[in-house]
Amino acid sequence: MKLNVAVQMDPIARINIRGDSTFALMLEAQKRGHGLSYFTPDQLSLRGEELVAPVQVVTVRDEAGNHFTLGEPKRQPLNAFDVILLRQEPPFDIAYITSTHLLERIHPRTLVVNDPASVRNAPEKMFVLNFPQLMPPTLISRDLDEINSFREEHGAVVMKPLHGHGGAAVFRVMPQDMNFGSLFDMFSVTFREPWVIQRFLPEVKHGDKRIILIDGEFAGAVNRVPAPDDLRSNMVRGGAAQSTDLSPREREICDTLGPALRERGLLFVGIDVIDGNLTEINVTCPTGIRAIQRLGGPDVAAKIWDTIEKKRGGK
Repeated sequence: MKLNVAVQMDPIARINIRGDSTFALMLEAQKRGHGLSYFTPDQLSLRGEELVAPVQVVTVRDEAGNHFTLGEPKRQPLNAFDVILLRQEPPFDIAYITSTHLLERIHPRTLVVNDPASVRNAPEKMFVLNFPQLMPPTLISRDLDEINSFREEHGAVVMKPLHGHGGAAVFRVMPQDMNFGSLFDMFSVTFREPWVIQRFLPEVKHGDKRIILIDGEFAGAVNRVPAPDDLRSNMVRGGAAQSTDLSPREREICDTLGPALRERGLLFVGIDVIDGNLTEINVTCPTGIRAIQRLGGPDVAAKIWDTIEKKRGGK
């Protein structure tokens, strides 16, 4: 089966191929002989009922500094493709939301991975609230009285922007923390939306596990251990990747989430679990594929393409 695939992503020249999951998916697509093209989200145009972009045929190589070759841009209707990978990184802002509205016009006749309407309706730190029994105590608010009440009940908390990404602006706030007033003021002027306030989990020092689910099924995992002087375990923030297995609690979390992910067409999802507590469900541009394989884990990219090919069966 040969598919005609387009990848909507951030500029390919800027990616770090060592850890980039989109690049891993592109390598696997090319290996299977699928046609591979590329465009950036700012290039989308809707003319009447036709969604178009100046796509470029792309060849990829697993060579740092020499990882791609692009053909000339060619304006094409995107419904001419079998599959579009929706893979630009957050921020999950109005521009991102608009791109999901545009891509929704061609899905599912053209399979968009992940389903753009579900991406729009399942922000990482909001969709997870559908499963409070799996989470640490969490408050979504920007109201000072509510936040202080939550802090009084739970002691040390983590405070982060609701639509943040990559570990940016994540703070631990201790009881009687003298920095809290200034931090509250800074968040108030920086973020218009509410914030996430969550009970601090001390076991994060042993790792924040990224678990990949494909069409609702467990596919691989990596444990990300923060640096000694940092709260954040994101690998882009210096977290160290370690091989790992799932605990019974983590398998329970996967089993609980699976049906909801399948129902929403969320084919490639990365969840974050700290000490048996689900903290995020990442659906926009999940990462972790290359780290999992580098540590001797399964080939997650191959599993994703197996699933896509099955869904596109008969093409």
